[in-house]
Amino acid sequence: MASPTLITPTGAAAAAASSKSFPPVKSRLTSNPTAPPSIASLPIHRRDLISLSAGFLFLSHVKHALAASDDEYAKETAEAIKKVRATLTLDKNDPNIAAAVSELREISNGWVAKYRKEKTLLSRSSFREMYSALNAVSGHYISFGPTAPMPVKRKQRILEEMDTAEKALSRGS
Repeated sequence: MASPTLITPTGAAAAAASSKSFPPVKSRLTSNPTAPPSIASLPIHRRDLISLSAGFLFLSHVKHALAASDDEYAKETAEAIKKVRATLTLDKNDPNIAAAVSELREISNGWVAKYRKEKTLLSRSSFREMYSALNAVSGHYISFGPTAPMPVKRKQRILEEMDTAEKALSRGS
C-alpha cells in the first residue's frame, strides 16, 4: 500500500494563499474591562442559550402529559399479577411453558418500562413489591431458561410479593 502524501498548492495558488491577510477580531464586550457584560452585548448564541435555559426551568415543573392514571396502573398491575401467578403454577413438563414465559417477559418488560418513569409511583408499596417480583421472575428465566423450574423458596417469596402488591393495590397504595 502506498503511503499518503501531503498535497500542497504550488505556483500562483501558493503565492495567493500566503499573501492573504485576515481582518483583526473585534471584541463585542464593553470598553470597561471590570464591568460584567450585559445580555444585549453577549453574542446572539449566548442570549438564546440564556432564554432557552429560563424556558426549560419554567417548563420542567409542568407535569408530564402522558402520565398514567391510577386506574390504568391498577388494572395493568393486576393483569401482570395474574400472569405471574399463572406462569409460576404451570408444570415444568407443560408444552406451553416456553410460550407462557415469553409472554410473561413481554408483559413484565412493558410494565417496568412504562411505570418506572413515574415518580409518583416510586413510593407506593404496590410498585416496589411488583417491581421486585418481576425482577426476580425475569432474572430466573433469563439466567436458567424458560423451561427451568423455579426454586421453591424463590417461588414462595415471589408469590408473597404478589399478595402484598395486590393488597396494597386494593388500599390504593
